[in-house]
Amino acid sequence: MRTFLIDTDTASDDAVAILMALAAPDVRVAALTIVAGNVSLEQGARNALYTCEIAGAEIPVHLGAAAPLTRKHLDAHWFHGRDGMGDNNYPAPKRTPEAENAVDALIRHAAAAPGLTLVTLGPLTNIALALARDPGFANNVGRCVVMGGAPCCEGNATPAAEYNIWVDPEAARKVFRSQLLIEMVGWHVSRGEAVLSDREIEDILALGSTKARFAIECNARAKEAYFIQTGERGLSLADPTAMAVALDRGIGASWSRHLVEIECASELTRGMTIVDRLNVAHDENNRAAWADALEAANQADICWTFDAPAYKAMLKRALM
Repeated sequence: MRTFLIDTDTASDDAVAILMALAAPDVRVAALTIVAGNVSLEQGARNALYTCEIAGAEIPVHLGAAAPLTRKHLDAHWFHGRDGMGDNNYPAPKRTPEAENAVDALIRHAAAAPGLTLVTLGPLTNIALALARDPGFANNVGRCVVMGGAPCCEGNATPAAEYNIWVDPEAARKVFRSQLLIEMVGWHVSRGEAVLSDREIEDILALGSTKARFAIECNARAKEAYFIQTGERGLSLADPTAMAVALDRGIGASWSRHLVEIECASELTRGMTIVDRLNVAHDENNRAAWADALEAANQADICWTFDAPAYKAMLKRALM
């Protein structure tokens, strides 16, 4: 049995990713830790608790950082709705968050189950705080699957950056310079063949389950926003693509390993994930700018291409 920790700013696509993890027969989800991102911290916790109810699971939910390390919190209401769940007015969950803070919970669970899988679906604020509080935290995490970044392509928050990294680039920089074994699944992975067509959406609804109906219904606003954003039709689910890779790394069809730096100084390229794809950061003309990353010497595995049919089959199984 594999142990997962899921750090999330729970909105509509996070909810589907959580359902996937809870449906996996060989996975125990130890906890959901909440960070402000798509929605406020409290709304994210409410959404996570309600998602657990839909799945029939009582997973502890812990409140974490209510804002980025140094910046004002900027939500994604325009994409997910004001409640993050498409403004469907879901009832309040029956449970409430745990008293223990998310950062303490992350450290405790990682120490209790060394080698566990950490899946991050939101800004990396909680993870940066855990690394600062416990230098041994990184050593206790086996895989760290990060839904975030836009390697060598456009972003979904700005032309340069993906939302989760853009919201708190300082936290992302700390995480990518840490000793965590990062597997980066960027926004690009959820596009193209990974997008659910209208026919595939109907096939999921035809499953007839509460989970299937909830997964499509809470993402209806996101489907419309994706078309406005990209001009592309269909339902793009970024967090579930990362969860699919966490559940089965082979769904990431091609990978390479590189240093990654996060832009924090420029507003034009804030949150940009700069991947040293040619592995030339050590060259004389790059060494000064990359000095801190070179000193940290932590490379991330970058997922470039994706087995979309395998992902969609996994998604349908989870929603049955």
